[in-house]
Amino acid sequence: MTTTAGGAGAEVGPVTAGTGTAGAGTAGTGTDGEAERLRRWRLVLGADGEHGTGRTLSGRDAAMDGALTALYEGGGRPGGGPGGGRTAGLGASAPSMARWLGDIRTYFPASVVQVMQRDAIDRLGLSALLLEPEMLEAVEPDVHLVGTLLSLNKAMPETTKETARAVVRAVVEKLERRLSTRTRTVLGGALDRSARIARPRHHAIDWNRTIRANLKNYLELPGREGAGTVVPERLIGYGRAARSVKKDVVLCIDQSGSMAASVVYASVFGAVLASMRALRTRLVVFDTAVVDLTDRLDDPVDVLFGTQLGGGTDINRALAYCQSRITRPADTVVVLISDLYEGGIRDEMLKRVAAMKASGVQFVTLLALSDEGTPSYDRAHAEALAALGAPAFACTPDLFPEVMAAAVEKRPLPIPDKEGGR
Repeated sequence: MTTTAGGAGAEVGPVTAGTGTAGAGTAGTGTDGEAERLRRWRLVLGADGEHGTGRTLSGRDAAMDGALTALYEGGGRPGGGPGGGRTAGLGASAPSMARWLGDIRTYFPASVVQVMQRDAIDRLGLSALLLEPEMLEAVEPDVHLVGTLLSLNKAMPETTKETARAVVRAVVEKLERRLSTRTRTVLGGALDRSARIARPRHHAIDWNRTIRANLKNYLELPGREGAGTVVPERLIGYGRAARSVKKDVVLCIDQSGSMAASVVYASVFGAVLASMRALRTRLVVFDTAVVDLTDRLDDPVDVLFGTQLGGGTDINRALAYCQSRITRPADTVVVLISDLYEGGIRDEMLKRVAAMKASGVQFVTLLALSDEGTPSYDRAHAEALAALGAPAFACTPDLFPEVMAAAVEKRPLPIPDKEGGR
């Protein structure tokens, strides 16, 4: 339930009735139920709600209200202590901000804390405070925080870098646990199916391909008009992917500021793919320059700290580099992850994509690799790529293994929303 704090028009997503938020309680019946309903509305409405509901907050409720007020009302910085009333001052004091971060972790679940942290960074310009170790120790690690830290990497003092790496590693390890098993299972199956054998065991027969290969052996059954059978003189089956490299994968990642979450997820997937023996994985990041981070793929944290979020975009230059590294086009999958706002030569970019596809490369265009949905993107470029047979669409991390499996097997991509790339 999205609401506004104090009628000021500031969005306060975290205050949600019945979601398990600490201190929210449960609505009862009769007088108790009415009191609980008014209490929740008082938390939702902020300071202006005190007159309308007749509720005065105290204790934990007052502390929760103070934490929300510091962020969503007034023009100050978060930092008021528990029960700090309706004022929000204390400037950009790191100790005060660290206390506020500790408070919200006490009063709200982790998913809500992450939203409030992002809002604090966006609304109040607190990115600079993340350069201080005590601040980083107080935050709830998540993908968006990692993106912010990476954008500050060049300005980060040495005293903070070790703490920042620990925060990034915590997020990366969590993502690897979530994504690696499914990715290996789905892609491993796709690689096995791509290894066809001519004398399969019964359980490994690919019946669709076998029937197509033996249609010339169709026989009509006597006495049964319209009925017939296919004599399978040649069986085609699924094999096991050989230990040698079966496919080459090139991840080409736009590292402009808007692509921060995609960079994080792509780096984790790059490390997972690189760990699969049947794949040879290359990871390239670009803005107006191109950087090949393949030699760091054994540690996605090193990959992430090798990026430089922000700056311009030259997709054509990045694709030129990737194209120059392709040695087996028929066995290569190129994944371009970009919002397609091209600062380079548009026509040359499209010619490169067309040339790669004509040579047999499987080309995938992802507008985003994140949980955030379809971002702002260049629709003209997306339409031009779609006309070349490379539709652009946003992809969640959970769908990415299926997208890669389809590309490996050269079958239609599982596009979640066909309007997203048109």
